[in-house]
Amino acid sequence: MGYTSQEEWDAHYRSGASFRPLGDSERELLTAHVPAPDGALALDVGCGLGELARHLAAAGYRTDAVDYAPAAVAAASAVDGVGKLPVEFLRFDVERDDIAGLPHPAYDLITFRLSLAFVADRTRVLNRLRERLRPGGALCVITLLADHVPEGRRDIALDEDEIGLLGAGWGRVERYDTQGLAFLVLRDPAPARVTFRGKGRPRPHALTGAGVVVTDAAGRVLLGLSVGGAWELPGGKNEPGEAFTAAAVRELAEETGLRAGADDARLLAVLMDAVDEMPRVTAAVRVTAHTGEPRVTEPELIRRWEWHEVRDLPALGQALFTPSAHVIDTVWPGLLPGLPPVHRHLVVDQADRRADGESRTSAVRNRP
Repeated sequence: MGYTSQEEWDAHYRSGASFRPLGDSERELLTAHVPAPDGALALDVGCGLGELARHLAAAGYRTDAVDYAPAAVAAASAVDGVGKLPVEFLRFDVERDDIAGLPHPAYDLITFRLSLAFVADRTRVLNRLRERLRPGGALCVITLLADHVPEGRRDIALDEDEIGLLGAGWGRVERYDTQGLAFLVLRDPAPARVTFRGKGRPRPHALTGAGVVVTDAAGRVLLGLSVGGAWELPGGKNEPGEAFTAAAVRELAEETGLRAGADDARLLAVLMDAVDEMPRVTAAVRVTAHTGEPRVTEPELIRRWEWHEVRDLPALGQALFTPSAHVIDTVWPGLLPGLPPVHRHLVVDQADRRADGESRTSAVRNRP
């Protein structure tokens, strides 16, 4: 019974098929834990053939019973004696229809019997429905337990992890197990504040770092000749939790002795290529001001630092380190011919956003 669509459920009920009958233990739990106060309203979601809805109506709840399968609503409405009970059966899709379309703005009891497992967006649906509870009201979930159904039918039940999630955002959670069912009563809506966590230590699969474009007063760009014989920009890997701009400022100082402030580093783009089948992410960072003179501080890596005329870069005698070339092409687009492929994601910082917004606003105001 892995139904996922309205049409499948409609065919199920049109064929005369039913569902698990409401058990005596369920009736006793409902009477004991969610008795009807005077003038009580109930909403039964995914009512099917309406057995729970009729029980609630007989117990003192004026009940709205909804299901998205027209055949279910028709069959429930045609049961003998239903017209004498305070229950109304309605076709309503709790996932896709506007909750404001329910017959009443608030309820004392909202029930899901053997239906919540079939709701795909259950977090959103429960969030909206708990907003429809009257003060002191309860949301009751009756669900099959995954451990009590065959392996191939687990989609009709909830496992313990899913049941645990149902308690989020409620001040009181009561649970009673009976005959392979979990009977949960959720009270006192208390939306929680979101928290954050990781998924454990990830398997390393990428290199990340920053390439730094820094120029002198004449507009020349600084490149270092590596011990491997290639020219490269200052830069290097960022440390755990370190922003690309902070890594750029730190690496610039460590590799060249040049000092820059955090406000002097601007992230221009994030570049992605691959090396030896490993993803490589390089941040293109432009340092706009610095102090000091470049010097070799890591001779095991860099032979010397030189200021280069930008117009000379397309004709360097030695190779240019590929990530450095991509960073240079971010600052001076089209300067270097024949670059290897790269995915380039340009970054617009907050100052640019504000300036662009002000420019757009001004343009609108000045439009004739």
